[in-house]
Amino acid sequence: MIIRRTLRVPAIDGPPGDGAAVARQLDATLLGVGFTASRELMEHVSGLEPGVAMDLAVRVIAAVRELVGDHVRHNSYFIGFPDDVPDTVEFWVSCLRDALARAYGVKVAKRELRARLRTLPVNLLALPWYGRYRHTYAELLAAHDELIASAQDRITVLHLGGALEQEITSLYLRLAGSVTPLGEADLAILGELAVECLDGEQPESVPVRENRAVVNVARLAAGRPLAGLDTVTDVLRVACAASAGDVSLQAPTRFRSFRRRERRALLAALDRVVADNRGKLADVTPHARRWQRLGERLHPHEHGYFPHAREVFAVARGDRKARSLAGRVELAFASGDVRRAVKLLSAAPGLLLRQLDRVLRKASPDDFGEVLTALSGALDGVSGRVLCSVREHLVNRAEPDAVRVFVNRNRRAWTTDDRRPPLDGAVVARTAGVLDAELARRLPEPARLVVDPVVLALALPLSGKASEGGFAIMPRGSVTPVRGELLRFFTYWRQATRRTDYDLSALLLGDQFEYEGHVSWTNYHDGGAYYSGDITDAANGATEFIDVPLADMRARYVVPQVNIYSGEGFDEVAESMFGFMTRDRVRRGRPFEPRTVRMRSDMRGSGRVALPVVFARGEDGSWSAKWLHLYVRGASWGNRTEVNQVSTAMLVRAVMRREYLTVRYLVELLRRKAGSYTAYQPGMSLDQPVTFVGVERPDGLPDGSEAITLDRLNELVPE
Repeated sequence: MIIRRTLRVPAIDGPPGDGAAVARQLDATLLGVGFTASRELMEHVSGLEPGVAMDLAVRVIAAVRELVGDHVRHNSYFIGFPDDVPDTVEFWVSCLRDALARAYGVKVAKRELRARLRTLPVNLLALPWYGRYRHTYAELLAAHDELIASAQDRITVLHLGGALEQEITSLYLRLAGSVTPLGEADLAILGELAVECLDGEQPESVPVRENRAVVNVARLAAGRPLAGLDTVTDVLRVACAASAGDVSLQAPTRFRSFRRRERRALLAALDRVVADNRGKLADVTPHARRWQRLGERLHPHEHGYFPHAREVFAVARGDRKARSLAGRVELAFASGDVRRAVKLLSAAPGLLLRQLDRVLRKASPDDFGEVLTALSGALDGVSGRVLCSVREHLVNRAEPDAVRVFVNRNRRAWTTDDRRPPLDGAVVARTAGVLDAELARRLPEPARLVVDPVVLALALPLSGKASEGGFAIMPRGSVTPVRGELLRFFTYWRQATRRTDYDLSALLLGDQFEYEGHVSWTNYHDGGAYYSGDITDAANGATEFIDVPLADMRARYVVPQVNIYSGEGFDEVAESMFGFMTRDRVRRGRPFEPRTVRMRSDMRGSGRVALPVVFARGEDGSWSAKWLHLYVRGASWGNRTEVNQVSTAMLVRAVMRREYLTVRYLVELLRRKAGSYTAYQPGMSLDQPVTFVGVERPDGLPDGSEAITLDRLNELVPE
């Protein structure tokens, strides 16, 4: 887990010896998967006893193969894909003719076949030839030449880390102390590390409440006092997380039975929160039903020595009223009293920032000065993540737009007409200036700042929920170049308990996001792109591919999507992933070559249609990828590209036209405070410790350097 999450290999405290041969074998094997060992890692493996070195090498190779998706066998329905993909209808007819020949024992003539097609319904999924591999993985390998080596192959460096205990503690402190919410994968890792590090070093603070709840679950299970809980909702999150429920409170939780010791701990925490501030009772109402169900498990009536905790459940039952601040703000807006609304919101800085767009729309020119004053006074009580989010929001509000896109914490997306009037450009500029000044004040002053220009176009990771787990995953809104003659994307899934059919497809859109075609199981090739064939059962895992020759593609936008046709959802299957590769046409090779994988993403959203990324052709003919990490609700059965192409095109248009706050924004603020600034070039020699910002840590950074790489970009966001 440490290797996959950090690209660092923990140092092994093993007997010394001559492991040089093992180190050379390790590096050669890693190159075949698109990785290489740093000089320090090679030296470490070389200095170990050969048996110990081999054990370490095996673990390293297994970890990186899983990272890029090479731990499973990626077979293709058509054995020679992409060379032998037939016409769609011709293939269906051949499947039907085979089925009739099996049924009647003779080859069916075309005239009789047409007659039967007119009178009988045809279920493609029931045809013996359709949707099932007709060759083994070994036969697939034998049918393809080896991949020709290229200097353009991806090479990712694995670095040597500290001792295992040191790496565990370091990752725990980073995740627990993150200033942005973690994604599902990282939250699960944090839960494991919190148990492992219970008696070790703890972070000075856990700023994000969801992370705080996960850490407190470990403390609750061990009988330790709960820490850092200052709202009643914090306690509710702990109870949900301890019941294996949704710590974000977006989905219902079935509370488990708590031990008496755990009930006392949760009630004691509630009692302290309310005793310190009775106004906290107003936070109960939005989650009243959850509190009622939790009360059935905690039995507060049995604990008379926690009177304030009992008040929480009285409010949840409706026996006691607690008007919220949000309710008083709504009354002020309803009466048209913007100044009163701003005064009320000033008592809750976070709420003021989240209501800022509404305040600016309702405020008159005479009110604007008071709004800026209230905003300036509230900034100190708001996290840097919220300030960046509001700053990004303002960038997109000076111009009108027809479509407004919403994305929830489960990455489920939908669009609606945007009926809000745009904000005045001067108002946006002055408000943004206040936020810029505050963010600049909070940033550190690096002595020597070195930045890889590639990282500047990446969106700031303001939430781990805006991306997925996997390899080389960029935050939603990031733009990265796509180089190579051939783009090949793929999806793999393995069902858990019932037959599951996922369908990889590509929607082709024009300059104005109009429909220009599609590639899917209903249309095997279009616009030069080819589909590898439809697999309808994934008991042993299944892979589908689509090839896009970039120079020949007439469409402006290529939108990969994974549709659930039937069976288990993305969050129900045993495993599911999406990724893409790039290569030149002459290089041949298997359909899946790990060293050509540029990105591999888990798919764990709650929708029935996944939209991982969109590929766009620029005015100069170059291609780039903009990361989406979105899911659309879709239908419960039978999702197809042709059916959802209008809603998908609308969603893609909204995301492509949205301006995201990128790493460039914070780097420019850092640059003003840095002692020196250098744009990094591959192979550059650095002789003094630096603060490096880039996608990957370069080999040979001077001792004492700080490297903020892709997995740590959220650390750029100030607290």
